[in-house]
Amino acid sequence: MPTRAAASNQDTSSDPAIAGTGPRAGESPVPGAGRWDAWVLAGVLFVGYAIVSVGRYRHLGQRSWDLGIFEQVVRSYAHLQAPVADLKGPGFNILGDHFSPVTVLLAPLYRLFPSSITLLVAQAALFALSAVPVARAAARLLGRGRGLAVGVSYGLSWGIQEAVDFDFHEICFAVPLIAFALEALLAGRWRAALLWALPLVLVKEDLGFTLSALAVVVAWRARGTSPRAARYAAGVAVFGAVAVAVTLLVLIPAFNSAGSYDYWNKVGESGGGGPLDGLDTKLRTLGWILIPTTGLLALRSPLLLVALPTVGWRFVSSYPQYWGTDWHYSAVLMPVVALALVDALHTARTSPLPWLRSYAQHLPAAVAGASLALTTSLPLAAVTETEIYRKPERVTAIERLLDTVPDGASVEANIAPISRLTSRCRVFWVSNTQGVEPDYIALDNSRKRYRDVEAYARTLHPGARYGVRGTAYGVVLLERQDR
Repeated sequence: MPTRAAASNQDTSSDPAIAGTGPRAGESPVPGAGRWDAWVLAGVLFVGYAIVSVGRYRHLGQRSWDLGIFEQVVRSYAHLQAPVADLKGPGFNILGDHFSPVTVLLAPLYRLFPSSITLLVAQAALFALSAVPVARAAARLLGRGRGLAVGVSYGLSWGIQEAVDFDFHEICFAVPLIAFALEALLAGRWRAALLWALPLVLVKEDLGFTLSALAVVVAWRARGTSPRAARYAAGVAVFGAVAVAVTLLVLIPAFNSAGSYDYWNKVGESGGGGPLDGLDTKLRTLGWILIPTTGLLALRSPLLLVALPTVGWRFVSSYPQYWGTDWHYSAVLMPVVALALVDALHTARTSPLPWLRSYAQHLPAAVAGASLALTTSLPLAAVTETEIYRKPERVTAIERLLDTVPDGASVEANIAPISRLTSRCRVFWVSNTQGVEPDYIALDNSRKRYRDVEAYARTLHPGARYGVRGTAYGVVLLERQDR
């Protein structure tokens, strides 16, 4: 048995507990490490996400028509009908806009609880669920403490928080699928990784490329130990690319009334700009994707290749909303960079560079601290404010006004009233009824955009006559009076 002095002179650089990224003493990388921690973390995140999302709804704070569109789609599925979103145009089949049949999975839940809140809570649950594979994989490879730190960093990442705060979107299904797929990949479970990723083609039309990228990484990693799995992965990579082509060129045009894909004009120079437009914003966004979330160490992992398709189509677009850190567009990147970080931390333990081992040792705590610090200016900060738990009197009055619209009525509306009507009425976007003369018009005129709402109604529908039925805090409800 060596003496204390002798032990202190031993070369310990190959010991992962000392070298940096391996577990500390008592934190061995075993399959069950941090398993329950991950589920507890997911539960806490679910509560936080739900408070933010439902709180915004209770304050009538929807930022677009997206929540209304998705509710119309899910409501149609729940009643065994084609996924029509009248907000996009009377009778518009949403599969001709974005190909997201995965939302049918929400139909049974919505049939039981027909409300926009159902979609928001389901989204919160799916985002929270994605933290389980991230924290679990991190705990298995890095030890319990570092694994939990990475899980916290991921759960509080700005990309997830911005998505939670922006209504509802189908990508809430993609985030856990990607996370579970990458967890399986890191564990060498090649088939499971591919099976988790395959449903991405049903979430959104571009995610077939993400499937292809993930399959390429599987093929690369499996080539030495399982050539058969590598061949399967290569086939899946081809399938993902073919799925994108078929969806964009055949399926979506088949459901689209114009027989085309409506978003080609937002890619490249067809939208009036080019890939170099907004380059400063794009570079800053790349910095936000990689620096506070991974300290740039994720660049050492091939898993980061899975992010390339999403980053690619966003940055070649001429549409400025795709470039920045707002909205929901970065959510699918968060599990990729988090698990790429886990992979890089795990492999850094054998690095011959002492500075890299030291950097990797402290990085999990650093990214967790960065996420906590940034959260003070991100949506989850609202959970510490009493206002989010109270419904304003303004909202109660507006809801009381909109409740006078009978079930099944047709309503033309702008953003604020939409989410209070789509569960029980046929709702059209203002000025896009395409000849349909609705029973009611509901307008948020709190900013005095319409000087004379009745005159505006006449410009919308010259052949119909509407009168003001009631007002509440700037929301005006007009009823058709010539029937």
